[in-house]
Amino acid sequence: MSELLEVSVDWLALREAEDARARSAALADAVPGLLGAGPVTVHDLGSGTGSMMRWLAPRLPGPQTWVLHDWNASLTARASEGPRPNDRSGRPVELRSRIGELDRLDTSALSGASLVTASALLDVLTAAEAHAIVDACLVAGAPVLLSLSVTGDVALTPWDPRDVRFARAFNAHQRREVAGRRLLGRYGATLVGGLFGMAGWRVRTALTTWRLDRREPLLLEEWFDGWTGAAVEQEPGLLREAAEYRELRWAQRSRGELVATVYHLDLLAWPR
Repeated sequence: MSELLEVSVDWLALREAEDARARSAALADAVPGLLGAGPVTVHDLGSGTGSMMRWLAPRLPGPQTWVLHDWNASLTARASEGPRPNDRSGRPVELRSRIGELDRLDTSALSGASLVTASALLDVLTAAEAHAIVDACLVAGAPVLLSLSVTGDVALTPWDPRDVRFARAFNAHQRREVAGRRLLGRYGATLVGGLFGMAGWRVRTALTTWRLDRREPLLLEEWFDGWTGAAVEQEPGLLREAAEYRELRWAQRSRGELVATVYHLDLLAWPR
C-alpha cells in the first residue's frame, strides 16, 4: 500500500490550507458531544505531517493525545518536530506515532481510542482494507470522522467539452489495480459509510469542496497537472489532446479565469 501513499511534504503543505477550509465544520463540531468524559485519545490514520490534528485538535476538549498512524516515519517526524496544536482549553496535545502499513491494521490497533480520524485516505484503499479499518473501529467503539474522500465529481469554469473525458479517465485511474490491489477510488466513502450503517452505527455525511482559483494559483496548477496526468496515464490516447487542453487551461489560469471545484465527502459515524 505504501507506494499509493507516497506523497511529498511539499504537496501536503501546499494543500493544507485548502483542506482546512474545505472540511466539514458541522461534522467536526458534533464530535465533542460524542466523546466520553476525561482525557481524549485520537487515532489518526494516514496522518502524514499531522494536518488533521492541527485542524481538529483546537475544536476538541482535552487533555488530548494524538496517535499518528502512517507507514512513512519521515512524515510523522515532521508532525512531531513542528509546533503542537492546543486543545480548545489551550493545552498542548501529546503526540505518539505508530509506523506501519495501514492495510495490516488489526482489530487491536485502535484499542483505547476516544476518536478515530482520517483525511484523504479512503480512495486509496481496497475493499478488504476498508473492511479491516471499519472492523477495527467497531471493536474500538469510538466515533469516527473521515474527511475529504474524493467523489470523482469536478466542475471546471469556463466549461470545456473535454472536461468530461478527462474526468472519466481520472476516475478510472482512481479505480485501477496496482500490484494486485483494486482501489476503491470514488466509492471509498460510500462503502465505508454503508459498512458502518450495516453494523447499526449512525452515519452523517457532508459534501465538501475544494475551490481552486486565482487565490492559490500554485495549488490549482499542481492539482490540474496531477488530474490530467492521471487521466493520460489511464488512457494514453488522450496524450495529444491533453497538450492543447492544458495550453488552453494555463492561458485561462494566467488571466485569473480558471476555477476548479473538486467535490469530496466527509463522514461521521458513531455507535448508537
